[in-house]
Amino acid sequence: MTLLSIEDLRVSYNGARVIDGISIAVEEGEIVGVIGPNGAGKTTMLNAASGFKAYEGSISFRDTEIAELTEREIVRRGLIHCTEDRDLFDFFSVHENLLMGAQFREDREAVERDFERVYELFPRLDERRKQEAHTMSGGEQQMLAIGRALMSDPDLLMLDEPTLGLAPIIIEDIAEAIEQLQESGMTILLVEQNSTFAMNQAERLYLLERGEITRSGEAAALKEDEYIRDAYIGVV
Repeated sequence: MTLLSIEDLRVSYNGARVIDGISIAVEEGEIVGVIGPNGAGKTTMLNAASGFKAYEGSISFRDTEIAELTEREIVRRGLIHCTEDRDLFDFFSVHENLLMGAQFREDREAVERDFERVYELFPRLDERRKQEAHTMSGGEQQMLAIGRALMSDPDLLMLDEPTLGLAPIIIEDIAEAIEQLQESGMTILLVEQNSTFAMNQAERLYLLERGEITRSGEAAALKEDEYIRDAYIGVV
């Protein structure tokens, strides 16, 4: 089943076209990666899908056009965006930040189960339940941002640059968490400049350059693509 369908998406800023007619599909239960250089339009695409940015074309989640929904309705339907900026509540504790992710949920028993799932996924957070977010390292804050997104009980989790600026050991922890989420059946749209990371995590990939999709296919096949290997493999 197709959860997210983006068709002929066009987005402009101040009259300049940033995304020019891209189409992307995310099927239930798979991890799809979108790679490309800084400024290619990756974050703009996610912002449009989250209801943050006006667009032309079509973005539908479970067959409902995103433009017809409010940002709150998008979240309630299970389309969750973990942004590049993380958007944490700096002076809230780890536990309080996670609780904010569950603010629209009514099944408190399920929420408590998800608290424990997040703490199992990220033991560093378990050790820091009462620590305020602003006192944490960048890697710990990224874990907290992903954990808070998971507390929203996503049907589709959109991760924007989850490895940006992180140390290799933290990237390994993020990769392990994504692998566990995949094993649990979660659907993920992974946007990354770190092409190697995306290729290792995703089943299918799209290459977004200058607002256009220039390559797409199975991750294993694109690893052997000469252009991608020369231009992107190993770029962080």
